[in-house]
Amino acid sequence: MMFASALGFIIASLIFSLVSMLVMFALMGSLMGSFGKQDTFVLQENSVLNLRLEGTVQERIAENDPFIELIGGVPSAMGLNDIIGAIRKAKNNDKIKGIYLDTRIFAASNATLAEIRQELEDFKESGKFIVAYADTYTQSGYYLASVADKVAINPQGMLDIHGLSSILLFYKDALEKMGVGIQLFKVGTYKSFAESFTQTEMSDANREQITSFINDIWNNMKNEMAASRKLEPAQIDSIANQFPMLRKTDFLLASNLVDTLLYESEMKQYLRELLGVDADEKIPSATVAEMRSVKTTPAIRKSTNSIALLYATGNIMSGNRSSGIQDKYYVNEIEKLRKDKNIKAVVFRINSGGGSAYASEQIWKAISDLKSEKPVVVSMGDVAASGGYYIACNANKIVAQPTTITGSIGIFGMFPNFSGTFNKLGINSDVVKTNDFSDFGNPSRAFNEREAAMMQAYVDNGYDIFLTRCAEGRGIAKDSLAKFAEGRVWTGNQAKEIGLVDELGGVDEAVRIAADLANLGKSYAVFEYPKAKSPLEEIFSKGKEELAAKTLKSYLGESYELFTLLKGIKEQDYIQARIPFELNIN
Repeated sequence: MMFASALGFIIASLIFSLVSMLVMFALMGSLMGSFGKQDTFVLQENSVLNLRLEGTVQERIAENDPFIELIGGVPSAMGLNDIIGAIRKAKNNDKIKGIYLDTRIFAASNATLAEIRQELEDFKESGKFIVAYADTYTQSGYYLASVADKVAINPQGMLDIHGLSSILLFYKDALEKMGVGIQLFKVGTYKSFAESFTQTEMSDANREQITSFINDIWNNMKNEMAASRKLEPAQIDSIANQFPMLRKTDFLLASNLVDTLLYESEMKQYLRELLGVDADEKIPSATVAEMRSVKTTPAIRKSTNSIALLYATGNIMSGNRSSGIQDKYYVNEIEKLRKDKNIKAVVFRINSGGGSAYASEQIWKAISDLKSEKPVVVSMGDVAASGGYYIACNANKIVAQPTTITGSIGIFGMFPNFSGTFNKLGINSDVVKTNDFSDFGNPSRAFNEREAAMMQAYVDNGYDIFLTRCAEGRGIAKDSLAKFAEGRVWTGNQAKEIGLVDELGGVDEAVRIAADLANLGKSYAVFEYPKAKSPLEEIFSKGKEELAAKTLKSYLGESYELFTLLKGIKEQDYIQARIPFELNIN
């Protein structure tokens, strides 16, 4: 009977697996059939680029996910490279007559916004029009829309300009309630990452640096908005202090923030007039996603004169996976570019607030080796600070946006002490050891004086190496550079003034400089590395993380956020070159 039952179970399992496979193949066949039926996009004459921004704008994303398109979903992210590419193609393609900017609700950092805005400014040089429309303009959306030839808003719409703020959260009291103590070893008066765990408010130094760089970012934004709308910067401040989001649209007109009040149907009719399209006809248009399939003229092909655009986004850590910036993986990628004789120069696009000091050193060495054979130009995105600056400092040239967050030359070590937690739980510990430091890092006790002194000396040495790398890479005397280090955060504008950055601009400027350094003239092609993950890989990798996160949230409730912070510390090397990742600029 046992054998019969077991045999029956095995047969049933095999049948179930077979049926499941058949269903899966049928589903895949159905999906592929649906994909195959999709029409290839053809750009029509007299078209407009429908620049509709929504979701989160990231450095780049994989090809459009056909599963999302099939079910009619909205992608959760847009690639900055796709947006820039669409605007650039629209500028150079005679079939496109202008841009219809629809900013909706989207999220992007200030440096990303600056890159898009600059591309829109360049587009206007073609003589083609840009018109902007929204029911609600966020501050980020209006910063972009202000560049348009005509800015329209719904008569019942809203427009937000309120300035910038930085809101930090502090967990010291929460950790103490859990019995967790933080042992901190750092170099740099302004190195403020650990303040969230060791203090209940900002230090004077941290308040000073945050005040400095958010004012510089805001000055850049308000100056550009004011210039586009023919206002004075002081007028933008005055408007922000009146909080226009809660005022009637008449106020927006009177303040010259917008040109006209139109319902969306009226705006579409205005667009038809610009294009010379009859009232009942559909407006010929192309989205950012559709512009991907529009070929450039001439077509780009890999040649013996190629420039590699190497993306490095996320936390810097030790490892050999493609997620984040893992040292072994990136050292390998950099080595491939060094050995590729068709690659004449490399643009290293960095968007990172740092991470492991050890991993940063490994990537720095790989970039140094690469630089010895071909030009390396760093293009800084939203942030390239601390470890992000470490891996950038030895490039031939560094290019940043005026609002890029950079600098933060400093390191720290942070060790949790759970003796208080053990006491609360009634857990006791004892130890038997053969040598003085056999139980170094024992979480059930604090460091003793000798251990603490050795740890601080180790961190001091790490900072000296970091400072030396930056001084040699930038060609600045070490003593002089030390005045701008100490963990101090700078904007791209400020960094250029003190010599941490060479030029202001985006990826395009970095590519131009790289081509000049490699003596390529204007005959070269640009290719992106590493290869972006496929949609299927993204689905499965994120699926596991999301399932785990949802489970933990249900059990931990309000403690989940604190858990993720501690988990992040645990999984990283203890010695960190990192800026405060709870730094939110709104």
